[in-house]
Amino acid sequence: MRVLFDENVDRRLKRFFDVEHEVSTVASRSWKGKKNGELLNLAQGEFDVFLTRDQNIPYQQNLSRFDIAVVVLQARSNAYEDLAPLVEKASAALPETRPGHALFVEA
Repeated sequence: MRVLFDENVDRRLKRFFDVEHEVSTVASRSWKGKKNGELLNLAQGEFDVFLTRDQNIPYQQNLSRFDIAVVVLQARSNAYEDLAPLVEKASAALPETRPGHALFVEA
C-alpha cells in the first residue's frame, strides 16, 4: 500500500509502517504548498492513502471525487511524541480505508 504523508506529519514517523507500505512525503514529491484539492488530485494517481493532521479536509473537499483514502490523525499537536501513537494505530487501520472516504484516528 502506498501512503503519502502531508506536510504536517513528521517524516520520521515512517518507521511505524511495515515494509509492505511504501511511504513518501509531500515534501519529497515537491508538492509543498499545494492546496488540498490539488494535492489529493495529484496523489490519487500514485498513492492509496493520504495521511494528514488537517481535520478539515473531509469537510472542505468532496472526497468521493478522489480515488484515494484519507486518514486524519486527531492529535493534540504536530509534535512527534503526540503523533507517534496515532501513526501506529493508523498503520494497523490501513486495511479498513476506502478510496473516497476519511478515517479518523484518535488517541
